[in-house]
Amino acid sequence: MTGPDGDTREWSDEDPDDHDDDTEPTWFPGHNLPGHARQMGLTHHVPEGALLDFAGSLNGAKPLHRVTAWLLLVVFGLPVVFTLLRTWDALS
Repeated sequence: MTGPDGDTREWSDEDPDDHDDDTEPTWFPGHNLPGHARQMGLTHHVPEGALLDFAGSLNGAKPLHRVTAWLLLVVFGLPVVFTLLRTWDALS
């Protein structure tokens, strides 16, 4: 019951945020995981899944996201390069 100052707008039946099916909203973490990672049981709660979720949320059109992706590549690639150099030196 609305008075003279009441809101007379009606609610839309097509509510995009209606979550009666027990699914999480799209802004919850974990929605950027690849399908095969979910099949393996990874979620955003474990470190590997959180890293995949973060990397999946990067947008190549944004310059800061590109810099972040290159930084991640260097951070995870340098130990491999150092291990290969150490192995190469041990074989010589």
